[in-house]
Amino acid sequence: MEPLIKKIESRTLNVGIVGLGYVGLPLACEFASANVSVTGFDLDHEKINAIRNGISYIQDVPTFEVANSVKKGLLTAEMDFSRLKEMDAISICVPTPLSKTKDPDMSYIEKAVHSIQENLRHGQVIVLESTTYPGTTEEVILPTLEETGLRAGRHFFLAFSPERVDPGNPIYKTRNTPKILGGITTMCADLAKKIYELAVEKVVVVSSTKTAEMVKLLENTFRSVNIAMANEMVMMCDKLGVDVWEVIDAAATKPFGFMPFYPGPGLGGHCIPIDPLYLSWKLKTLNYDARFIALAGEINESMPRYVVQKITVGLNDYQKSVKGSHVLILGVAYKANVNDLRESPALEIMEDLLKLGAIVHYHDQFVPQLKIGDKEWFSEALSESRLRQADCVVIVTNHDYFDMELIVEHSKFIVDTRNATKHVKKQHIVKI
Repeated sequence: MEPLIKKIESRTLNVGIVGLGYVGLPLACEFASANVSVTGFDLDHEKINAIRNGISYIQDVPTFEVANSVKKGLLTAEMDFSRLKEMDAISICVPTPLSKTKDPDMSYIEKAVHSIQENLRHGQVIVLESTTYPGTTEEVILPTLEETGLRAGRHFFLAFSPERVDPGNPIYKTRNTPKILGGITTMCADLAKKIYELAVEKVVVVSSTKTAEMVKLLENTFRSVNIAMANEMVMMCDKLGVDVWEVIDAAATKPFGFMPFYPGPGLGGHCIPIDPLYLSWKLKTLNYDARFIALAGEINESMPRYVVQKITVGLNDYQKSVKGSHVLILGVAYKANVNDLRESPALEIMEDLLKLGAIVHYHDQFVPQLKIGDKEWFSEALSESRLRQADCVVIVTNHDYFDMELIVEHSKFIVDTRNATKHVKKQHIVKI
C-alpha cells in the first residue's frame, strides 16, 4: 500500500488504459499531460499505430497533444496485454453496446477483465469506466478477479467511475468535468480517488460501485425522458397548429421550475439511446417494469420515421412522390460540430428514404464518407447547384458552418429538424 501511495505522490506510477476510443484516449492524454506515464491497450492496429506516430483520431484530442506526450515518453500504445502486469492502475474504457435484442453486450468488458485477471498482481488499482448496469462491478468483475486468489481491498483495489464525455463540448473536457467514483471498499475508493486527482480537477466519491453505476444511468435517463417529452410535444403542437419551438423558448423565460429540452430527428451518440436500456434490462431481472424508460425509448425511436413522414407529405404537396425524388441530407453526425456517427438518426432517415425509392445525397464536412449497408457514400459540396437539384433538403444536424441564407434561398423545399431556420418564415420550410 505504502509503495503505491508514494508512487502516486511522486507521479511515478504506470497507468494503463484498456480501450482507446472516445473515452480512453482523452483520459490517457490527461494523465500524460500531468506527467504520469500511460500505456494504452487496444486490439485495433490502426489506433495503436496512430498513437505511436503521434497522431490523434479523436476530434476532441488535438494531434499535437498526442505527439508531445509520445515524444516525452509519457504515452505509449500496446496490443500486448501481458504488459498489464506492469501497470499500477488500470482503467477499463471499452464499448458497451446492446445486442440485437437490446440486452447488454458485456463481451468487451469480459474480455478486458479476463486480460487483467491473467496479469493481476498485488497493489494494482482497477477502475471500470464503461457504462453498464448497476451491479456489474460487484457481480461480474469482482468475482472474476478474485478467482486469482487475490482479494479486493487487501491485495488489489477495485472501483467504478463512469465516463462523462461530451464530444464537441468546447468547455467541459475530461479534466474539468467532475468525476464520480465508488469503490468496493473505502480503501479502494481512496486510492482510486488519489490516482484520478492527478488528471481530473474534482473527484466525487459515493458510497459504493453500484451507486456510481446508477448515477451515470440517472444522468442519461433524465435526458432521454425529457427529450422524449419534447419530441412528443412536437407531435401535439403539430396537431394543434402551434410552433413548438416558440412554445419552448417562451417557457424557458421562466426563471424557476423549468429546464428547456429540445426536440430533434432522434437520439444519437453512445449514451442517451443506449444507457437507459441497461437500467431497464437490469430491472426486468428483478421483475420490475421501468415504464418511463420504455415509453421514452418508444417516442425517441419514432422520430426518424416522423421526419420521413414530413418529407413524404411535403413532397406530395409539391406534386412529387418520394420515389425518384432527390433528397439532400444536411448533417449526418449525431450532433452539431462533431464527426461522431454512433446511433445517428440521419442514418436511419437515409435508409428509410432509400427503401421508399428516393435518390439520397448528403453533405457533412465532418463526415467525408460513410457506409450504409454495402454502399459507400461521400459528402457532396454544399453549392447553389446542389441545393437547386434537390427536391427536398433535410436539415438533420445543424453544424455551425452551414450558410443558412444560401440554403434557404436556393432550396425548393426544406424539412428543418433542428430549428436551424429559426428566424426565417417562408412557405417552403417545414419544421418538425
